[in-house]
Amino acid sequence: MSTNSPRWETEEQQPSGADGRTLTSRGVRTRGAILEAAESVFAEHGYHDASIVKITEAASVAQGTFYLYFESKQQVFNELVRDLNRRVRHAMSERAAQARTRAERERLGFRGYFEFVAEHPALYRIIRQAEIVAPDILREHYERISKGYVDGLRAAMATGEIGESDPQVLSWILMGIGEIVGARWVLWGETDTVPDDVFENVMRFIERGLASREEM
Repeated sequence: MSTNSPRWETEEQQPSGADGRTLTSRGVRTRGAILEAAESVFAEHGYHDASIVKITEAASVAQGTFYLYFESKQQVFNELVRDLNRRVRHAMSERAAQARTRAERERLGFRGYFEFVAEHPALYRIIRQAEIVAPDILREHYERISKGYVDGLRAAMATGEIGESDPQVLSWILMGIGEIVGARWVLWGETDTVPDDVFENVMRFIERGLASREEM
C-alpha cells in the first residue's frame, strides 16, 4: 500500500482555509501537518483533554496558524474523522484495484484495511470518541464506506459472481467483520498485524457468505 495517500479524493471537495479560501501547496502541507498532529493528540489525550495548544505544539506551528485552517477544536476533530475516512477508503480501493474477481477484491480490500489500521491505530480511538462528540460525522464515516461497497456488490450479483442478497445489508456485515477483527488483532493483539491464519479464517468465512448458489 502506498504511504502517500491523498488527503482528499477527486469527487470530494479539496481542502480550503477556515475562511473558504483556496490553499496554496504550502497551505495544503501545513493543514495536513495540523491534521497529523491532531490525530496523535486526540488518540493520546482524548477529545476533552486535547487542546488547540497541544495540537499546534505537536505540529510545530503557531496558535494563530491553526485558525487559518480550522475554526475550533470541534472542527479539526470533524475534519480529522473525514480525513481518516478518505485515507482508509483510498488504501482499500488502491489494494483492491489489482483484483480480477469479487473474491480477490474482498481479499485485497481487507488487506488494505488491516494494513492501514496497523499504521494508524488511532483510527479506532478517534472513531470511538466520535460516538460521543460527533455522532453525525461518525454516521457519515460509515455510510461513505458502505456506499463504496454497494455498487460493486450489486454488479457482482448481477453477473452471478456472488449470491443474491441485499447489497446494503451485506456491506454493513463486511464492514463489521473488518472493524472488529482489526480491533481484536491489531489494536489489542500481541502484534500490530492480523496474523495470516486469522486472515485466512476471515476470508474463508466471507467467501462462503458471498458464494453463488452454484458454488454452495
